[in-house]
Amino acid sequence: MHASQGRSVGLGIALASAFAFGGSGVAAKPLIEAGLDPLHVVWLRVTGASVVMLPLAWRHRALLLRRPALLAGFGLFAVAGVQAFYFASISRLPVGVALLIEYLGPVIVLLWVRFVQRRHVTRAAAVGVVLAVGGLACVVEVWAGLSVDPIGLLLGLGAACCQAFYFILADQGSGGEDAPDPLGVIAYGLLVGAVVLTVLARPWDMDWSVLGGSADMGGSEVSAGLLLGWIVLIATVLAYVTGVVSVRRLSPQVAGVVACLEAVVATVLAWVLLREHLSAPQIVGGAVVLVGAFIAQSTTPVAPSTPSGPVAGGPGGERTAKTSMGETRLSAERTTP
Repeated sequence: MHASQGRSVGLGIALASAFAFGGSGVAAKPLIEAGLDPLHVVWLRVTGASVVMLPLAWRHRALLLRRPALLAGFGLFAVAGVQAFYFASISRLPVGVALLIEYLGPVIVLLWVRFVQRRHVTRAAAVGVVLAVGGLACVVEVWAGLSVDPIGLLLGLGAACCQAFYFILADQGSGGEDAPDPLGVIAYGLLVGAVVLTVLARPWDMDWSVLGGSADMGGSEVSAGLLLGWIVLIATVLAYVTGVVSVRRLSPQVAGVVACLEAVVATVLAWVLLREHLSAPQIVGGAVVLVGAFIAQSTTPVAPSTPSGPVAGGPGGERTAKTSMGETRLSAERTTP
């Protein structure tokens, strides 16, 4: 296959991944409105996907001894934390707004680098932060006295913080030639997330009868089982696998540009299927958030001379494709829903 053909295939796979990830909130929200607790929906998603990914976990079982801290951090923050906060936020906010708030993750990373680690960040990075924050102000329409649910906003920011915290953990230390296969990390991250969420969600208290009925999606009745199948198989398993493949075929920067379409896909699907209409300022603000987040996540901070932090030697430097913090978000270890 020629390089241009391989790139075209990679772009197509990246688009499929963005579409798959973007549909998670649209499928989950009707289940939540039908009576399921957001945490129960997250548990169903993560546990179902972890069962499907069990063969990959077995294949990469050596990771349990080689990278236990990485697997724990990925499962706790990138899987359980991000998704629990995101699904809780969409129970109170439009899907597109919740996902745009989560896109502040790279911005939080840069703020941590500049003000906590006291490392230099470029002017472009500062511009990205300003754009993202300004865009978020438009999304939440601050001039109208914060038109969105404040609790939903805090939950969305919780998802962004979990995403950012995992990036910070992954940036500690340096990479190395023995970087684990990202599919193995994802498989075990889902397993760890399932265990954590089982304790938190207490699925034995779930109203299982909801799954045997239907849920309202923008005025149309849709089988709850079908929605759950989409969340597990398409929005999780297929989304993660295609994300890995796309990063391997494309540069992390290009894959990251395509990944930003996830928020666009989620907003459009929510508009069409859930009748969640955003105002013109929110649409403009959303575009600005994406531009700012992309600038922030594609800017490489100046690395410290020695590894530091609580996980150096653990998840330190576990990047799928590149070793800069700015490119962690573009790795195959996707943390967005």
